[in-house]
Amino acid sequence: MSSHSLHVEDLTVSYRRIPALHHVGFTLTCGSAVGVLGPNGAGKSTLLKALAGLLPLETGRITFHGREMKGANQEFAYLPQREMVDWDFPTTVRGVVEMGRYLSVRWWKRFSQEDRLAVDAALEAMQMTALQDRQISALSGGQQQRVFLARALAQEAHVLLLDEPFTGLDQPSQEGLKLVFRQLRAQGKLLLISHHDLGSVPELFDQVLLLNGELLAAGPVADVFTQENLTRTYGTRVFSRIDHGLAT
Repeated sequence: MSSHSLHVEDLTVSYRRIPALHHVGFTLTCGSAVGVLGPNGAGKSTLLKALAGLLPLETGRITFHGREMKGANQEFAYLPQREMVDWDFPTTVRGVVEMGRYLSVRWWKRFSQEDRLAVDAALEAMQMTALQDRQISALSGGQQQRVFLARALAQEAHVLLLDEPFTGLDQPSQEGLKLVFRQLRAQGKLLLISHHDLGSVPELFDQVLLLNGELLAAGPVADVFTQENLTRTYGTRVFSRIDHGLAT
């Protein structure tokens, strides 16, 4: 799986003819965790949604393992920001994870034994089996994130697109989520994670994409996560408190 690569070429996405992302291009390989960084309104969520097939492309193409991706597909799983989810929706943990099978089951088919086993395996991998009958509104923040990760595993996605997954989590939940991400990366998954806590970037990511309407820098953390590049991305030098964690 580590030989799989995601290639984005000349990607432009607009809202009401106003570009949110301009001609973005990069190549990433599975088995890595990539931080998507930039100020509010920089296009981080737009990029993740476009990759997931949830937004139309004005220009460009997305290919994965040499095959062009158009629209929602089984290879990509999108995990939205927690505040964008209706946690009062009347469904259980298992019900959410079963949604990960919908792209492969299609509307005219019933769940097969293979589908049920995939859901079981995803729940077990995220340590959510004991909570599978619990209403999602009764979960903690960390458990909610695990449910969506289990849904992505049930989908058997290779690329996980996570929008601010650490926001609102307490410290133990954040540490648990970091461990899960390390495990998924070791399994050969490609994780693209929009993130705002710059101090934790060297700990979390192998590579970063620096966005502000366009791609300003991309590459390994050691090479790209520099004060110069951050100043270009955010428009001002405001990160002296984390300078010790930056490359020079």
